[in-house]
Amino acid sequence: MKIIIGNYRNHWISPYTILEKFFYWRKDYDAYKKEPPKWLRTLCEWNQKFLDTVHPRINYVKIDRWDTWSMDLTLAPIILPMLKELKDSKQGAPYVSDEDVPDYLKSMNAPRCENEWDTDDNWFKRWDWVLGEMVFAFETKLDVADNWMDKFKTGVSDITWVESDEVYEGDTCWEMKHGAKHTQKYDWEGIAEYEARIQNGFRLFGVYYRNLWS
Repeated sequence: MKIIIGNYRNHWISPYTILEKFFYWRKDYDAYKKEPPKWLRTLCEWNQKFLDTVHPRINYVKIDRWDTWSMDLTLAPIILPMLKELKDSKQGAPYVSDEDVPDYLKSMNAPRCENEWDTDDNWFKRWDWVLGEMVFAFETKLDVADNWMDKFKTGVSDITWVESDEVYEGDTCWEMKHGAKHTQKYDWEGIAEYEARIQNGFRLFGVYYRNLWS
Protein backbone atom coordinates (compact mmCIF):
# COMPACT_ATOMS: atom_id res chain seq x y z
CA MET A 1 0.00 0.00 0.00
CA LYS A 2 1.13 3.51 -0.80
CA ILE A 3 -0.83 6.62 0.14
CA ILE A 4 -0.01 10.24 -0.67
CA ILE A 5 -2.67 12.81 0.24
CA GLY A 6 -1.73 16.46 0.09
CA ASN A 7 -3.23 19.55 1.65
CA TYR A 8 -6.28 21.23 0.14
CA ARG A 9 -5.54 23.72 -2.63
CA ASN A 10 -6.80 27.28 -2.40
CA HIS A 11 -6.87 28.71 -5.90
CA TRP A 12 -9.75 31.13 -5.48
CA ILE A 13 -8.98 34.81 -5.90
CA SER A 14 -11.87 37.02 -4.92
CA PRO A 15 -12.79 39.81 -7.36
CA TYR A 16 -13.21 42.06 -4.33
CA THR A 17 -9.58 41.44 -3.41
CA ILE A 18 -8.49 42.33 -6.94
CA LEU A 19 -10.46 45.57 -6.89
CA GLU A 20 -9.05 46.60 -3.51
CA LYS A 21 -5.51 45.92 -4.76
CA PHE A 22 -6.20 47.83 -7.97
CA PHE A 23 -7.55 50.87 -6.09
CA TYR A 24 -4.91 50.73 -3.35
CA TRP A 25 -4.27 54.47 -3.74
CA ARG A 26 -7.85 55.28 -2.59
CA LYS A 27 -7.80 54.92 1.17
CA ASP A 28 -11.57 55.24 1.44
CA TYR A 29 -12.30 52.64 -1.27
CA ASP A 30 -14.48 49.70 -0.17
CA ALA A 31 -14.95 47.07 -2.89
CA TYR A 32 -17.71 45.33 -0.93
CA LYS A 33 -20.07 48.27 -1.27
CA LYS A 34 -20.99 47.29 -4.81
CA GLU A 35 -21.09 44.18 -6.97
CA PRO A 36 -17.88 43.62 -9.00
CA PRO A 37 -18.17 43.52 -12.79
CA LYS A 38 -19.46 40.23 -14.17
CA TRP A 39 -16.43 39.84 -16.45
CA LEU A 40 -14.10 40.08 -13.44
CA ARG A 41 -15.98 37.40 -11.50
CA THR A 42 -15.95 35.16 -14.61
CA LEU A 43 -12.21 35.70 -14.94
CA CYS A 44 -11.68 34.65 -11.32
CA GLU A 45 -13.80 31.51 -11.80
CA TRP A 46 -11.90 30.47 -14.92
CA ASN A 47 -8.60 31.10 -13.17
CA GLN A 48 -9.67 28.79 -10.34
CA LYS A 49 -10.75 26.04 -12.77
CA PHE A 50 -7.47 26.30 -14.64
CA LEU A 51 -5.34 26.08 -11.48
CA ASP A 52 -7.48 23.21 -10.11
CA THR A 53 -6.69 21.32 -13.32
CA VAL A 54 -2.95 21.98 -13.59
CA HIS A 55 -2.29 21.97 -9.85
CA PRO A 56 -4.85 19.63 -8.23
CA ARG A 57 -4.73 18.31 -4.71
CA ILE A 58 -2.49 15.25 -4.42
CA ASN A 59 -4.66 12.21 -3.81
CA TYR A 60 -2.80 9.01 -4.66
CA VAL A 61 -3.70 5.59 -3.26
CA LYS A 62 -2.10 2.35 -4.45
CA ILE A 63 -3.46 -0.92 -3.02
CA ASP A 64 -1.47 -4.15 -3.22
CA ARG A 65 -3.23 -7.50 -3.15
CA TRP A 66 -1.71 -8.44 0.21
CA ASP A 67 -3.22 -5.36 1.84
CA THR A 68 -6.57 -7.14 2.01
CA TRP A 69 -5.27 -10.36 3.57
CA SER A 70 -5.78 -8.75 6.99
CA MET A 71 -7.48 -5.55 5.96
CA ASP A 72 -8.46 -4.71 9.54
CA LEU A 73 -4.79 -4.74 10.58
CA THR A 74 -3.74 -2.85 7.45
CA LEU A 75 -6.12 0.03 8.15
CA ALA A 76 -5.63 0.21 11.93
CA PRO A 77 -2.18 1.95 11.91
CA ILE A 78 -3.62 4.57 9.55
CA ILE A 79 -6.87 5.18 11.42
CA LEU A 80 -5.42 5.23 14.96
CA PRO A 81 -3.09 8.26 14.60
CA MET A 82 -5.81 10.15 12.74
CA LEU A 83 -8.27 9.54 15.59
CA LYS A 84 -5.69 10.72 18.12
CA GLU A 85 -5.00 13.86 16.10
CA LEU A 86 -8.72 14.57 15.75
CA LYS A 87 -9.23 14.10 19.50
CA ASP A 88 -6.47 16.61 20.24
CA SER A 89 -7.20 19.22 17.56
CA LYS A 90 -10.98 19.11 17.09
CA GLN A 91 -12.79 22.44 17.06
CA GLY A 92 -16.33 21.19 17.66
CA ALA A 93 -18.46 18.20 18.49
CA PRO A 94 -21.41 16.52 16.73
CA TYR A 95 -24.57 15.19 18.31
CA VAL A 96 -23.92 12.02 20.31
CA SER A 97 -26.88 9.89 21.35
CA ASP A 98 -27.40 9.25 25.06
CA GLU A 99 -27.68 5.56 24.19
CA ASP A 100 -24.00 5.46 23.23
CA VAL A 101 -22.49 6.89 26.43
CA PRO A 102 -22.42 6.00 30.16
CA ASP A 103 -25.17 7.33 32.41
CA TYR A 104 -23.03 10.10 33.94
CA LEU A 105 -22.57 11.67 30.48
CA LYS A 106 -26.20 11.54 29.36
CA SER A 107 -27.93 14.85 28.66
CA MET A 108 -30.55 14.09 31.30
CA ASN A 109 -27.82 14.14 33.95
CA ALA A 110 -26.56 17.58 32.94
CA PRO A 111 -28.03 20.89 34.17
CA ARG A 112 -31.08 21.86 32.18
CA CYS A 113 -30.38 24.19 29.24
CA GLU A 114 -31.89 27.66 29.28
CA ASN A 115 -32.93 27.39 25.61
CA GLU A 116 -33.82 24.30 23.60
CA TRP A 117 -31.12 25.10 21.03
CA ASP A 118 -28.35 25.30 23.65
CA THR A 119 -25.88 22.44 24.17
CA ASP A 120 -25.78 20.84 27.59
CA ASP A 121 -22.67 20.67 29.79
CA ASN A 122 -21.96 17.10 28.68
CA TRP A 123 -22.18 17.76 24.94
CA PHE A 124 -18.42 17.93 24.31
CA LYS A 125 -17.67 15.36 27.02
CA ARG A 126 -19.80 12.81 25.19
CA TRP A 127 -17.81 13.26 21.98
CA ASP A 128 -14.51 13.06 23.88
CA TRP A 129 -15.65 9.80 25.44
CA VAL A 130 -16.72 8.34 22.08
CA LEU A 131 -13.41 9.25 20.45
CA GLY A 132 -11.58 7.75 23.42
CA GLU A 133 -13.42 4.45 22.97
CA MET A 134 -12.55 4.42 19.27
CA VAL A 135 -8.88 5.00 20.10
CA PHE A 136 -9.01 2.21 22.70
CA ALA A 137 -10.43 -0.26 20.17
CA PHE A 138 -7.81 0.46 17.51
CA GLU A 139 -4.95 0.50 20.04
CA THR A 140 -6.01 -2.95 21.21
CA LYS A 141 -6.22 -4.12 17.59
CA LEU A 142 -2.57 -3.18 17.12
CA ASP A 143 -1.50 -4.65 20.46
CA VAL A 144 -0.12 -7.76 18.79
CA ALA A 145 3.14 -8.08 20.73
CA ASP A 146 1.39 -7.91 24.12
CA ASN A 147 -1.75 -10.03 23.91
CA TRP A 148 -4.42 -8.24 25.94
CA MET A 149 -5.86 -11.56 27.13
CA ASP A 150 -2.68 -12.09 29.17
CA LYS A 151 -4.00 -9.39 31.54
CA PHE A 152 -6.70 -11.83 32.60
CA LYS A 153 -4.39 -14.81 33.04
CA THR A 154 -3.12 -16.16 36.35
CA GLY A 155 -0.93 -19.12 37.27
CA VAL A 156 1.59 -20.95 35.12
CA SER A 157 1.21 -23.08 32.02
CA ASP A 158 2.39 -26.68 32.02
CA ILE A 159 1.11 -27.91 28.68
CA THR A 160 2.77 -30.46 26.44
CA TRP A 161 1.75 -31.83 23.07
CA VAL A 162 1.99 -35.59 22.71
CA GLU A 163 1.52 -37.72 19.65
CA SER A 164 -1.82 -39.50 19.62
CA ASP A 165 -2.80 -42.81 18.06
CA GLU A 166 -5.21 -41.10 15.66
CA VAL A 167 -4.35 -40.34 12.04
CA TYR A 168 -6.24 -37.84 9.89
CA GLU A 169 -5.83 -38.01 6.11
CA GLY A 170 -2.44 -39.65 6.52
CA ASP A 171 -1.14 -37.12 9.06
CA THR A 172 -0.34 -37.87 12.69
CA CYS A 173 -2.58 -36.11 15.23
CA TRP A 174 -1.32 -34.48 18.42
CA GLU A 175 -3.05 -34.16 21.77
CA MET A 176 -2.69 -31.41 24.39
CA LYS A 177 -1.88 -32.62 27.90
CA HIS A 178 -1.90 -30.64 31.15
CA GLY A 179 1.06 -31.34 33.41
CA ALA A 180 1.00 -31.71 37.19
CA LYS A 181 2.19 -28.12 37.68
CA HIS A 182 -0.44 -26.54 35.41
CA THR A 183 -2.28 -23.82 37.36
CA GLN A 184 -3.11 -21.41 34.55
CA LYS A 185 -6.59 -19.92 34.65
CA TYR A 186 -8.41 -17.19 32.74
CA ASP A 187 -10.91 -14.65 34.00
CA TRP A 188 -13.45 -15.32 31.27
CA GLU A 189 -15.94 -12.74 32.58
CA GLY A 190 -13.26 -10.05 32.50
CA ILE A 191 -12.26 -11.12 29.00
CA ALA A 192 -15.88 -10.91 27.84
CA GLU A 193 -16.22 -7.36 29.24
CA TYR A 194 -12.95 -6.27 27.65
CA GLU A 195 -13.94 -7.77 24.30
CA ALA A 196 -17.34 -6.06 24.51
CA ARG A 197 -15.60 -2.71 25.01
CA ILE A 198 -13.39 -3.32 21.98
CA GLN A 199 -16.36 -4.26 19.84
CA ASN A 200 -18.30 -1.23 21.03
CA GLY A 201 -15.40 1.03 20.04
CA PHE A 202 -15.53 -0.32 16.50
CA ARG A 203 -19.32 0.03 16.52
CA LEU A 204 -19.01 3.69 17.53
CA PHE A 205 -16.49 4.21 14.72
CA GLY A 206 -19.10 3.04 12.24
CA VAL A 207 -21.99 4.96 13.82
CA TYR A 208 -20.10 8.28 13.93
CA TYR A 209 -17.93 7.81 10.85
CA ARG A 210 -19.56 10.77 9.08
CA ASN A 211 -18.84 12.96 12.11
CA LEU A 212 -15.06 12.48 11.98
CA TRP A 213 -14.28 16.09 11.14
CA SER A 214 -12.30 18.79 12.90
